[in-house]
Amino acid sequence: MTILTLHVEQLSSPLGPMLLLTDEQQTLRMLDWVDCQERMDRLLRRQYGLGRTRTVPGARRTAARDAMEAYFAGDLTAIDRLPVANGGTDFQREVWAALRTIPAGQTCSYGQLAAAIDRPKAVRALGLANGANPIAIIVPCHRVIGANGTLTGYGSGMNRKQWLLDHEAGLSPAPRV
Repeated sequence: MTILTLHVEQLSSPLGPMLLLTDEQQTLRMLDWVDCQERMDRLLRRQYGLGRTRTVPGARRTAARDAMEAYFAGDLTAIDRLPVANGGTDFQREVWAALRTIPAGQTCSYGQLAAAIDRPKAVRALGLANGANPIAIIVPCHRVIGANGTLTGYGSGMNRKQWLLDHEAGLSPAPRV
């Protein structure tokens, strides 16, 4: 059995400290806030299997950290160039790839996203895949809203979802990265 080694790096953000997990090639595998670590651990097990990953302290500064700092400082496109990899099902990966096509400052509904991937009846499954997203912000699940324009659930908290949308719309307070 192959064990995937993930390097853990902590980053300060305007929304609290974050954890970035990258592999040996510095490909981002997971990103979330420190206070969501239990969720991260659960997603790691679901995506890669129990005992199939090990985490070690990051030995060097990564491109993911640089991109996140640039994003919080106002360069919203800095995260668009980051390579990511994740486990998940084929459907989940299809949804996560579609999420990356939603431009910063824009939102779409679950129904619109389902139609965009030619699965208009898979709205509920799409919502579940969105909720299982292991790479917050870079795979921008926060940009998906309800059909009526209201904010819907966000695994890291609705206050964070609102802040991220405001940040991307140029409405957030200045970041303290």
